[in-house]
Parts: sequence; structure tokens; C-alpha cells
Amino acid sequence: MGVQVDLESLSEATSGAIGSLLSTTLLYPLDTCKTKYQAEARSHGQRKYRNLSDVLLEAISSRQFFSLYQGLGTKNLQSFISQFVYFYGYSYFKRLYLRKSGSKSVGTKANLILAAAAGACTAIITQPLDLASARMQTSEFGKSKGLWKTITGDNWSDVFDGLGISLLLTSNPAIQYTVFDQLKQRLLARKQMTAKNGSSSVVLSAFSAFVLGAVSKSIATVLTYPAIRCKVMIQASDPIENGTEKPQKKRDKTIYGVLLSIWKREGLLGFFKGLRAQILKTVLSSALLLMIKEKISATTWVLILGVRSILLAKGQARLKSA
Repeated sequence: MGVQVDLESLSEATSGAIGSLLSTTLLYPLDTCKTKYQAEARSHGQRKYRNLSDVLLEAISSRQFFSLYQGLGTKNLQSFISQFVYFYGYSYFKRLYLRKSGSKSVGTKANLILAAAAGACTAIITQPLDLASARMQTSEFGKSKGLWKTITGDNWSDVFDGLGISLLLTSNPAIQYTVFDQLKQRLLARKQMTAKNGSSSVVLSAFSAFVLGAVSKSIATVLTYPAIRCKVMIQASDPIENGTEKPQKKRDKTIYGVLLSIWKREGLLGFFKGLRAQILKTVLSSALLLMIKEKISATTWVLILGVRSILLAKGQARLKSA
């Protein structure tokens, strides 16, 4: 039974990671524009970027369009690992909870706790890559450093800048996937009731998975957005002025320092700067991720079972030959 649980969790993790990889690559230029826009703080009452499109226009006018892809490799690595760890942990914790509790389903409160636990594991493991990706995206166009130089450019303790707020933001995927699971169960139950032949193989369509993914991510994003912007500003690359770096003070890299800075410079609305851009990017990304995951999960499961059968057959053959 333990092997079965691990294999099903592995299938969930693999399909989720593949979906994340594809959605991240497709939407990366939008992600870069969004991150640079969020990271900018108003200085002396002025802003370099008044709208999200200003970032794109700057890249085009400076002939640095492909710099919108700076950090893509690191982002893909971070995205793949984080989604694999998250989906594996989330699936494993759910199955473990059901087995230990004897329940037939996971309630909303338990789902939130399990999702948050999986998110915490993910945040700790992928924090250095997350920080490096954010700094690459917020660097001046064409001046982004490689992964190793980005990570080793500071003290090793600075590699975990933003970990505290990342742990706080585990509530975001916890809310997202809990809402998604609840909506999915209700939709499948309704389809099951309306099915003429009472078939038990009712599955979500690609469109339904996309819509549910968009709705669930929108709710999670709105509820956690102030923390999201604070995280971006903590992890952002230091601004470059006249060819020299202007390092931020250490207190400006703390949650309290960033909150105070936003409040003084931009007021209450500053905590929601870039909300529409965040919703646009994350909703599209999450909806694509969940849509791809739902469509390939069955295929992934078959492939994993096939690989397992081949490995078992080879193992039995070796035992017989010995």
C-alpha cells in the first residue's frame, strides 16, 4: 500500500511540475514586466513605470527585448522543483491524512493545513533559486548576472532574504488549491449526477480546469497581494544609477522595513500596486498549469506504472538468473 501511495504522489508531482514548466516558459516575458513593475518604489513623487506596458516599451526601445527572458533558466528550474515538491508533498500529506484519520474526504480546514505544510517545505527548499530569479528579472536590461554569481554575490545568509515572507505566503497556494479542489469536487459531483449512464470516469474538461484554476488563483492573489509585493521588493536587485549600484540598507530588506517604505512613499494604495498585473500573470499561469496537469495526469500515471512494471520484471529476471 505504501508503494501505491508513493507512486500516486509521484504522478501528481510529475504532472504538476511539467504543467508549471510549460506555463512559466510561455508567460515569462509578462512575468518579467510584472516583477520589474512591482519592484519599483516611488522616488521623490516620480515613477519610471506608470503602467505595466512601460516596461515592455523600454525593452523594445532599448533593443533589449530578449532581456525579458533573463533568468528564464533559473525560473524554470525553480518552478519545476517547487511544483514537484509541492504537488508531491500535498498529495502525500492528503493520502497520509486519509489513511490515519479513516475519513473518506479531506475537509476545508484540514486541506488548508496540509497545503500550507506542503508550501512551507517548498519555500525552504527553493528559496535560493527564488531569490536569484527575482534579482535576475529586476536587474537592468542586459545586465543580469548568471545564477552562480547572483547567489554568491552576497553573504550566504542573504540567499534566504524573504524566506519569512515566503513562508507567510504559503497561505496563497493553500487557499488556491483548497478552493480548486472544493470547486472541482462539486463540479464533478454535479456532472456525475447528470451523467446518463452513471459512469464513474467523469473528468474535468480542459476548459473547466482552466476556469476553476483562474477563479481559485484570483481569490488567493487578492487576499495575499500586499505580502506578494513586499516579497518582490525584498528580493529585488539593487537599483543601478549612473553605472554604479546603489545597495539597499539592510533594514529595507526586512518585512517591517519594506512595509514602512511603501507606506511612506506610496500610501495605502502602494500595497496594491501591480495587483492587476499580478492577477493577469498568475491567473493565466495557474490556470494553464492546472489545465495541463489535469490533461496529462492520466498519461503520467500510466507511464509511471509502465516504468515500474519494467523495473520489477528486470528485477525478477535478475533473481532467477542468480
